[in-house]
Amino acid sequence: MLQRRQRGQAAYARGLAAEDAACAALTADGWTIHARRLRTKAGEVDAVAEKAGILSIIEVKCRPTLAEAAVALTVRQQSRLLGACEIILGEHPDWGTNGVRFDVLVVDPAGQVRRIADAFRLGDHSFA
Repeated sequence: MLQRRQRGQAAYARGLAAEDAACAALTADGWTIHARRLRTKAGEVDAVAEKAGILSIIEVKCRPTLAEAAVALTVRQQSRLLGACEIILGEHPDWGTNGVRFDVLVVDPAGQVRRIADAFRLGDHSFA
């Protein structure tokens, strides 16, 4: 039981570090971070950022390799992000005046960050 708790705490810490690295990379690239770990009725969004009127709903994935992280976003998670986006836009109509996209930022254990811009779109899957 203790080992399980320690593994969970380590995974949580890795996740926070990955989110820190991802947000630092976004900020360095000129994005404004509107929110981190934003909780909505549809679920939590890792980050919400905006640049030049484009709103990005961001999921951060940390895996042993960037390739593994790049394929880690499930259809269920995409559905959660779509639902959260509707709520976010309803609460912040001034965000995303030039459009909205869903980005995945992948982070490896060394803190290397890559962005998959416009990772998916409404209609890519059937979200039931």
